[in-house]
Amino acid sequence: QPPAFGFLFDVDGVLVRGSQVVPAARQAFQRLADSSGRLRVPVVFLTNAGSCLRSARAQELSHALGLQVSPEQVILSHSPLRLFSQFHHKCMLVAGQGPVEENAQDLGFKHVVTIEALRKAYPLLDMVDQSRRPKELPPPTTGFPTIEGVILFGEPVRWETSLQLITDVLLSNGNPDSELQDIPYPHLPVLACNMDLLWMAEAKMPRIGHGTFLLCLENIYKKVTGRELKYEALIGKPSTVTYHYAAYLIQEQAEKQGWKAPIQRLYAVGDNPMSDVYGANLYNNYLKSARQNQVQAGVKRSPQTASPQTEDHLKLRKDCNNSVESCESILVCTGVYRHNADVPGKTKECMMESVFHGHRDFCFDPSLVEASHIVQDVNDAVQLAFKKESWS
Repeated sequence: QPPAFGFLFDVDGVLVRGSQVVPAARQAFQRLADSSGRLRVPVVFLTNAGSCLRSARAQELSHALGLQVSPEQVILSHSPLRLFSQFHHKCMLVAGQGPVEENAQDLGFKHVVTIEALRKAYPLLDMVDQSRRPKELPPPTTGFPTIEGVILFGEPVRWETSLQLITDVLLSNGNPDSELQDIPYPHLPVLACNMDLLWMAEAKMPRIGHGTFLLCLENIYKKVTGRELKYEALIGKPSTVTYHYAAYLIQEQAEKQGWKAPIQRLYAVGDNPMSDVYGANLYNNYLKSARQNQVQAGVKRSPQTASPQTEDHLKLRKDCNNSVESCESILVCTGVYRHNADVPGKTKECMMESVFHGHRDFCFDPSLVEASHIVQDVNDAVQLAFKKESWS
């Protein structure tokens, strides 16, 4: 019988910890695959990682899980930028690490400038590391393009360099070699991917992520200008647009496999209440509103959406089959979240008494961090979904 459900799997803390595979991950995918190694239900890997190519991440997952994962099954934090075509022909400054130029071009951006290229063009901008300061006054740079927007792919290696140069670009309206005049506001468009304050690798404690870098940038900009840094788009989990894009790929995958039943239910498996659970619940609320023919109300549930993002959101919704009715969040205890017998059973009650780790532009709603289900690991999550679906 063709499946009427699909899975959205987080990666770090659910399937792997750094370079190490979580033991339950292979067990889970043995359940999900048939005897020939083909998946029996549609699966998308929904990660906030972004410092690699989709093809490379798919290859890593194939090796880790012992079955073939295609790039079309992988959503990185920046994947939904394909939808933002209004910026594809602008000159965009890209920040992060890994193949940022290649990623940008793969997403449709035609003209990108890296932080390193900007630094080389204007060596007097990067002054924190004294060993990198120019020994002699460099000749003036000519012909360098005016920057028209900023893409923040993920946390950079040299935070001080990226923080300084991005701030320079925003204060100068894309001409960081010019003298500071009136500070433009609103500033140039900023598209940010991955808002995770923390993530889980091999270390015993969570590691700081791109959300921490964004926090630094926001506070520096506000301290210098007295105004809020504004985002044209915030994507990656827990953004509703990211989950909608994932549902689109799930349905596309089911059609390619020839499964005729519409995909009606999604199970989002993650380890981070502030990104995985919050995002799945936010998207589930959107689906409820959409089913009640209140599309605009559903979009407004997502506090980060600006008007261009809303248009893309609705365009994507129009372009894909609207069969998905629900998205249940399943929280595992192998990553950021750890079950503790001394704390209340409901994550909502725990979070009420703890610090909010979500992004500044996401209002804290305790109900959004309460998982539909809490299980030990990803294998238990798959078994739970199979039981709910009466799936052998």
